[in-house]
Amino acid sequence: MDTKELLKKVRKIEIKTRRLSDHIFGGEYHSTFKGRGMTFSEVRQYQYGDDVRNIDWNVTARTNLPHIKVFEEERELIMMLMVDISGSELFGTEEQFKNEVVTEIAATLAFSATQNNDKIGLILFTDEVELYIPPKKGRSHVLRIIRELIEFKPKSKGTNVAEALKFMRNIMKKKAIVFVLSDFIADDYKQTLKIAAGKHDVTGIRVFDKREEEMPNIGMVQMQDEETGELLLVNTQSKTVRKNYAKFYTEKVEYYKDSFAKSGAGTIDCRVDESYVKKLLGYFKRR
Repeated sequence: MDTKELLKKVRKIEIKTRRLSDHIFGGEYHSTFKGRGMTFSEVRQYQYGDDVRNIDWNVTARTNLPHIKVFEEERELIMMLMVDISGSELFGTEEQFKNEVVTEIAATLAFSATQNNDKIGLILFTDEVELYIPPKKGRSHVLRIIRELIEFKPKSKGTNVAEALKFMRNIMKKKAIVFVLSDFIADDYKQTLKIAAGKHDVTGIRVFDKREEEMPNIGMVQMQDEETGELLLVNTQSKTVRKNYAKFYTEKVEYYKDSFAKSGAGTIDCRVDESYVKKLLGYFKRR
């Protein structure tokens, strides 16, 4: 992809996702993820309806007019986007691939954090951590994150959610808002997730295609495993083959739901042909 085409894609995603964050998600994000507490801002003259518990008696006595202390939320929050860029993300039977939807969701969340003056970091992972961008503020930083999401070429195609969570735990010393975006066709991350969720506010966003849920009956088909590169000749007419695939997929989804539920972390399920806007809004409102 040349520079001109990349910038065009980045700009297109910015326009779409920034509009969403400005008009829909900014306020919901602020309400959902609170800062560390309240800090003193200023003293001003008392107005009808103010909380009398905030009256500054020293200033009131000195001026003979009631004054109150004004506090504001101390935010300085950090959002960490953990994005699965393994081979299975390059799948889609509708208008978009899974990785394209993941990029839009990540960009929307990043602009929502920026609107609230929070820092945003990025971890791109496969079966290893491929890229880490430390948390920073600002539009130019978010645009860099979008560029990496669009054009980064991973060295590996596998998936290891646990390894990515361990890396995040080691680098994030302060509590962070963590979104893990993946199809979660993985296992062996339950314990690592539980430890991470004990310190951080973790949410798993599962992005999937409806064609992944069951294998269609379309005869003998050559298929390639996007994560291993292995070519297989699959008889999709076989009920046993279709049943075994459905069992495999269901087990991965149930493991994901059980792991996040038992760790106290949140979950959002986004099918590529459904509105992720409604899914994110619904999640924010429920919290």
